[in-house]
Amino acid sequence: MSFSPASCPAHDPASLAAIDPSTCCPTTPVLPATRGVRDLTLAMRHAGIRRVQVAWEMQGCAGSPVVVVQGGISAHRHVASSEHFSEPGWWQAQVGPQRAIDTLRHRVLAIDWLGADGSLDACIDPADQADAIAALLDHLGIARLRAYVGASYGAMVGLHFAARHPARLGRLVAISGAHRSHPQVTALRVIQRRIVALGRSEGGVREALALARALAVIGYRSDREFEQRFAAAPQVEPAQARFVVEDYFDAIGPKFVARFCPTAYLRLSESIDLQDVDPSSISVATDLVAVREDQIVPEADLFTLAEGLRGRSRLHRIESLYGHDAFLKEESRIGAILTEALTRSDAA
Repeated sequence: MSFSPASCPAHDPASLAAIDPSTCCPTTPVLPATRGVRDLTLAMRHAGIRRVQVAWEMQGCAGSPVVVVQGGISAHRHVASSEHFSEPGWWQAQVGPQRAIDTLRHRVLAIDWLGADGSLDACIDPADQADAIAALLDHLGIARLRAYVGASYGAMVGLHFAARHPARLGRLVAISGAHRSHPQVTALRVIQRRIVALGRSEGGVREALALARALAVIGYRSDREFEQRFAAAPQVEPAQARFVVEDYFDAIGPKFVARFCPTAYLRLSESIDLQDVDPSSISVATDLVAVREDQIVPEADLFTLAEGLRGRSRLHRIESLYGHDAFLKEESRIGAILTEALTRSDAA
């Protein structure tokens, strides 16, 4: 989801800079949420020098420490509703007044991913996203983040931000995102991208994108959830059988196609598989969250990452019927981890 530059009010970058954390308290006024689009020249890891646009949104407590929040490839800059932008955000359960990421105590910043609007048809490395965030911080006059909270692809980008811009980050919280893409999961995404490419060549790209999404969702959720939801007997007719899970796929496909263009999907899917971070290059204090049932980011990869980190780290392990999507569905458990991590970050 992207927002047009026409929706962006004027702002004073200097007024958005973080100040002394001791001034942060619930009595500090909450500024109206602000959106903007920044033109940048970015030295991309694989695609060379490119002119790009970074669309951003910020909301929360005036003058308070800044927390960047980023989600999966379908997430966007509108993380939570505010008085100025009232539509629900993609992480409404965790961001807002007196929630885990408390906008009465923090200023929350998020971006639309580079390539999310389909205009950047080139190899986009997760490191490019991290550098774009750093360049945006320069534009906004923000010298240092109190924390970066990332889930899924956002966690991958967060690892790059911690490795490439350590002086600008107090703490990293990385949920269901590792230093690499597991080869078997890369193979799954390669098939998804080939389905979309075939659909383009055969004139059925919308149908192909819906199929690719359906294939992806199989990995996002656990086998236990599929057992609970879709174990009913099929409807069998002389010509064919129809299985319960097909209704689910028919429902989610059009929704995804309506908000994701094929180029954006191909490039951001590819970007996940370009993930490559040396854990020993990360010295920032880090909280990692592993989900036992996660088929996309295996628990073992997060163990390896935790063991290799150079800075102080904590590995939180949870079980969830929702697998990789636990960061969206396990509101209380993820909220407790976020609250604890940000409390430690504030105290530090």
